[in-house]
Amino acid sequence: MTPGEFKHKITVAVRFNEVDMLGVCNNAVFINYFEHARLQYIKKADLFDGKSIFSGGKLFFVVRNEINYFDHARYDDQLNIYTRISYIKNSSFGFEHLVELAGSNKIIADGKGVIVQVDPATRKSAPFNKNFYDKIIRFEGNVQILKNDS
Repeated sequence: MTPGEFKHKITVAVRFNEVDMLGVCNNAVFINYFEHARLQYIKKADLFDGKSIFSGGKLFFVVRNEINYFDHARYDDQLNIYTRISYIKNSSFGFEHLVELAGSNKIIADGKGVIVQVDPATRKSAPFNKNFYDKIIRFEGNVQILKNDS
C-alpha cells in the first residue's frame, strides 16, 4: 500500500496524553486514530445522513482490528492517516489504513479493520442496500465487491 492508492486522508497531532514514559505514542492510540479516520471517511463518502451516526436503522460493529508498527510517533508529531474501504461483502466491509509521519513520506504503521452491519432487532448481520455499494464505488472508484460472502 502507498498513500497514492488512498482517496481519504486526515492529519492528527500526537497529543501529550498519548505518549508513554518512553516518550513514544502508545500503541493502543492508533486504534483511536483509525476510528477517527473511519468516521471522517464515512462523512466524506456521503454515508452519514448528517443527523446521527446511529440514525440509519442499522448498527455497525468492528469485528477485527489489525496493526503493524514500523516506527514510533512522538509527542507533537503530525501524522497523516490514510483510509480506504478495500472490499465490500454482503454485510461487512474492510477498511485499510496507512500512518505516515507528515513531511517525511515515512510510513510508521498500517492497519486493517472489518466492520459488520447488524440489524438492531435481530442482532444478526444485515445485507447492505444498493445505495451503500453505489456510494462507496463512487467515492473509491476501485473497491472489490464480494457479495457472495458475508
